[in-house]
Amino acid sequence: MPKPEPTELSRPYWDALREGHLVFQRCSCGNAWLPARRHCPHCLKPEPRWERSSGKATLVSWVVYHTAYHPAFESRLPYNVALVQLAEGPRLLTNIVDANEALVADAPVELQIEWEGDTALARFRLAHVTV
Repeated sequence: MPKPEPTELSRPYWDALREGHLVFQRCSCGNAWLPARRHCPHCLKPEPRWERSSGKATLVSWVVYHTAYHPAFESRLPYNVALVQLAEGPRLLTNIVDANEALVADAPVELQIEWEGDTALARFRLAHVTV
């Protein structure tokens, strides 16, 4: 499986996942984002701070792959790649661990950290909402 290559800039993100939580960056102007950047993409101020996410998000969109465009993904077919919006604002490309047939737009999802070898990855599962 291809592995992410953490950099000095992205290391806090990967370290947080290893510790069991998800972090994102926020600027003093209030803008929040992922992936890591040195400057705010909204106002260009330097030195954003890292903030811990609640792990709650909403499923924005997804695609289900039935063809593996890399040999490492053949055993996972069919698999999804999803866009979720964290409750705190940033959007993240990820996977939803539930059955592809269960995915619906605007579904509430929650963080589920999964390990691929020695790498922790931010994945999400459908939240069980009680009314």
